[in-house]
Amino acid sequence: MSAGQLAGIVGDDARALTELNAWLADRCAVERVVWALENGPSMHVLSSSFGAQAAVSLHLVTLLYPDIPVVLIDTGYLFPETYQFIDQMTDRLSLNLKVYMAELSPAWYEVRHGRLWEQGLVGIEEYNRVRKIEPMRQALAALGVGSWLAGLRRSQSRSRTSIPFVEFSNGFWKWHPLADWSDADVDQYLVDHDLPRHPLCARGYVSIGDTHTTQPVQPGVDIENTRFFGLKRECGLHGSI
Repeated sequence: MSAGQLAGIVGDDARALTELNAWLADRCAVERVVWALENGPSMHVLSSSFGAQAAVSLHLVTLLYPDIPVVLIDTGYLFPETYQFIDQMTDRLSLNLKVYMAELSPAWYEVRHGRLWEQGLVGIEEYNRVRKIEPMRQALAALGVGSWLAGLRRSQSRSRTSIPFVEFSNGFWKWHPLADWSDADVDQYLVDHDLPRHPLCARGYVSIGDTHTTQPVQPGVDIENTRFFGLKRECGLHGSI
């Protein structure tokens, strides 16, 4: 598979994308990242929510491309521990951190629209659109992104079981080099490279987003229901863009 072949693939060329994903399936995560960086169109960026196991993708990708822009969408409602973790990882890995957020501050938006996350599924989806999806679109446009790398894995949730290694969407390439990694793979990488987990992992959190829509795992409760009160699992950042 060459750069020329990649350039010839478009979003509706399902067969070519399938062949590319099959080819990437036989490579390790490092090889996938190297290939994406060498063959995917620039600008390359890595997105991160600085969640539970974010240190893996941050470490792996920046070892190969130390100055890659790392895009963080700050909703204004992240846990204090998340902001601390962002600082910790930025200092340790010398991250080229790029922070994007909604135009209105959380307080100003609440005055105008209320606490959207308390307004059922419709409110949650509007909240995610305004404070997550639209800022990410602005980031991709402002940076002129051609290739977007992310740390999504199939084993993270039922909604991610079919994540490909690469897909073409809205004019840019999206890469998931860790797509086939298990939790055990992640754990081993963290140990091998002496990397930290998000501090809230020690308190039972397995998926970490905003303070008002994230809960720790409780006995007898499906892990899928620890986000958005069980009304939905994904914020839409990766499914809508």
